[in-house]
Amino acid sequence: MTDDPFWTDVERHVVRYGGPFSPAVIERAAGTYVHDSTGRAILDFTSGQMSAVLGHSHPDVVATVRESIATLDHLFSGMLSRPVVDLCRRLAELTPAPLQRSLLLTTGAEANEAALAMAKLATGGYEIVSFAQSWHGMTSGARAATYSAGRRGYGPTVPGNLALPAPNPYRSVFGDDWKAELDHGFDLVDRQSTGALAACLVEPVLSSGGVLDLPPGYLAALRRKCDEREMLLVLDEAQTGVGRTGTMFAFERDGVVPDILTLSKTLGAGLPLAAVVTTAEIEQRCHDRGYLFFTTHVSDPLPAAVGLTVLRVVERDGLVARAAQAGARLRGGLEELQNRHDCIGDVRGRGLLLGLELVADRTTKAPADALGRAVTTGCLDRGLHLNIVQLPGMGGVFRIAPPLTVADTEIDRALEILDESLTAAR
Repeated sequence: MTDDPFWTDVERHVVRYGGPFSPAVIERAAGTYVHDSTGRAILDFTSGQMSAVLGHSHPDVVATVRESIATLDHLFSGMLSRPVVDLCRRLAELTPAPLQRSLLLTTGAEANEAALAMAKLATGGYEIVSFAQSWHGMTSGARAATYSAGRRGYGPTVPGNLALPAPNPYRSVFGDDWKAELDHGFDLVDRQSTGALAACLVEPVLSSGGVLDLPPGYLAALRRKCDEREMLLVLDEAQTGVGRTGTMFAFERDGVVPDILTLSKTLGAGLPLAAVVTTAEIEQRCHDRGYLFFTTHVSDPLPAAVGLTVLRVVERDGLVARAAQAGARLRGGLEELQNRHDCIGDVRGRGLLLGLELVADRTTKAPADALGRAVTTGCLDRGLHLNIVQLPGMGGVFRIAPPLTVADTEIDRALEILDESLTAAR
């Protein structure tokens, strides 16, 4: 690989910003596949960066981008266009009351920054509670609320961030007793708080945290904890929104409405689009207090037009129900593999956001880092791209999130490749 001029340029000129780069030069992408420079088709079971819910180069999205780039792409941030207002109205129609008003931005981290600023201004507090295995972004406030990685070596974080243990029945000392764990977590929060709690920012399914699905009832209990402390509940649905979990938004399963909802990845189906959705009351209070979040690409028309197209296609093609159906097929296949491979310790998740945790031993649940790397490489060699999360105290956890448009035959082929790679690695 190092003899290839492409990789030589990578080594000389590209800043490394995370884990190792995938050893493939991607030339094009379509549907559930990406194609590398050798002409090989690779099943993309991460949907790009967990974003491409319609697959790659969906014809409706392509048509929207072509039309918008030729007519209305970017404006002064104080100007408004019809796609922006139409998308804000559509989000109000899709989300339950009292969610009503939206701010359109570019990335999940940016949306979380805007939401945290809103929560602090609305409440007058500054303390933010997040899960101990969270990922909310790499900008200052979002990074301070991120605990799964990236905290060391950068100096002090934004003051007032407090960690709450994330429910993980497979590994938690509390086991299935998430109520006791939640009570214990908030007891610690109350002891650390200076009396200025502003918000609890959480993901309904912690993806980078190892695909931890909040158990039924947890979100309602968390809502009560927030209400008791007069703090806002902010839900980060960057990966779970727009149908991926089998409902349009993951919080719908629990009948809980957040004070602020952030969307990103899936809303733009791979293009840079994010949204902060909140109530008229919170928006008014923040406006009265001088809320400021004026960015270069706030309310850009082109990504807003794409977001409208994504929501229209999801509804037109029944992709929310399809995510539930395809997710059941995929999960059933993963559980069948678990029955035959003792290195699979746990299968979890919801809809088309599933996790598979590898262990060296099912009894001790010892991590299997080397095995995870070997299986990842084996899958890619055989034409399947999966992402594995390595967290302290956990085994390697594959995050499996194909597009909502994935075909049954593609699910079956991915399971075959995973089976072959597990067998070879063992």
